[in-house]
Amino acid sequence: MGHISFSDQKIKLIGSIVAISGIELLKAFMNVGNLSDRHLAWMVGIHLTFIISGLLYALMDRLQGKGH
Repeated sequence: MGHISFSDQKIKLIGSIVAISGIELLKAFMNVGNLSDRHLAWMVGIHLTFIISGLLYALMDRLQGKGH
C-alpha cells in the first residue's frame, strides 16, 4: 500500500461527494414527475457547487506544487 497524503485524501473525498451527489441528481431526474422545478433547481445548484469547489480545490493544490 502506497503513501497517501492528507491532500490526496481530501481530493478523493471531494470526488466521492460529487459522485454521490450526481447519483442522487440522476435519481431525481428519473423521478422528475413527482418533483417541483424549484426542488430540481436546488439539487442542480448544490451539485454544481460541489463540482466547482472540488475543481477549485484541485487547482489550488496543483498551484501550491503539491499535485502529482
